[in-house]
Amino acid sequence: METLDILDRLIAFPTISRRSNRDLIGYVRALLGEAGITCEVIGTEDGSRANLFATIGPQDRPGVMLSGHTDVVPVEGQDWSSDPFHMRQDGDLYFGRGTTDMKGFVASALGAARRAAGRDLRTPLHLALSYDEEIGCIGVRSLLDALAPRAIKPLFCIVGEPTGMQIASGHKGKTALRATCTGHASHSALAPEGVNALHLGADLMARLRARQAEIAAHGARDPAYSVPYTTLHAGIMRGGVQLNIVPDHCSLDFEIRNIAADDPAELVAAITEDAARIVAPYRDTYPHVAIDMAETNAYPGLDTPQDAAIIAFLRDVTGSDAAAIKVAFGTEGGLFDARLGVPAAVCGPGHMAQGHRPDEYISAGQLVACDAMMDRIIARLEAGI
Repeated sequence: METLDILDRLIAFPTISRRSNRDLIGYVRALLGEAGITCEVIGTEDGSRANLFATIGPQDRPGVMLSGHTDVVPVEGQDWSSDPFHMRQDGDLYFGRGTTDMKGFVASALGAARRAAGRDLRTPLHLALSYDEEIGCIGVRSLLDALAPRAIKPLFCIVGEPTGMQIASGHKGKTALRATCTGHASHSALAPEGVNALHLGADLMARLRARQAEIAAHGARDPAYSVPYTTLHAGIMRGGVQLNIVPDHCSLDFEIRNIAADDPAELVAAITEDAARIVAPYRDTYPHVAIDMAETNAYPGLDTPQDAAIIAFLRDVTGSDAAAIKVAFGTEGGLFDARLGVPAAVCGPGHMAQGHRPDEYISAGQLVACDAMMDRIIARLEAGI
């Protein structure tokens, strides 16, 4: 099974986000080159990481794009029972970092590209591989910049994140922010004479929790999601130097994951107003006291209609007539849709419940199902879709 051979090689590259993926990209380029496929590599300024784009078949018309990311999450602090960067088989399960998220799909897509190169495609197959997806869909943006001015863009994009081979038509958008709280330092014995930046951060967190409770109780709903409303989540708080110093600095990192019915910009504006109200009582005495808000990352949600051509195509090539689901995690699909106007959907092998954890695995059955989908895609492209 070629997919397993390729997956074994991919797992051996420790492509943790922010680290180099160039060895993996070099392997992919050589692998596809053996089949006569020309690859376009779009690298970072420092040359450490790169996207890859390839077209198999006619170059003068749009085709179907398979999209996957090459980076994986870290393994530090996780209790693995074997080397995470050496694929291990146990029965019909294959263990290793990235087996599910999402080198299993990438391996299947690479095998499909090699098979497609020997077929007479009337509609092309596009392959897009990115870097640093796990830290906010960072790397794919330079690939989008390269594709945007081109006259010919893909018909639609299949993002192979793990869905258990179910068709997913949507995911929430994400806006990540950092609130920098500036207080006024003093000796802790004279704490009322200072302005505790940690307290400012705690007050802002309380407002976030209150807004979350209001959204959960009365906000817009999308029942296709397991959590059917927009969520606010505070993930990191930093501040303070020593117990007997009233801290004058604190940062709070938080995120908004919004359903399509909610505008994240409106939520950011409301939270910014909350911050202004928190510091207002101190400003006459301490004009420098502030809570400043800065966006650190964002990507749009995906909300592809159930009757879209890509959903019908995926139903055909997967053999599923079930309604499309929506997934809790974000993908690059929203960026392909929003920035290129390329409709996207998510469908790939494995289950996210097995990703991001020690002893990550994928089952042989999921890989077989993905390969079968790839063969049906190739047949459709031979027929001209």
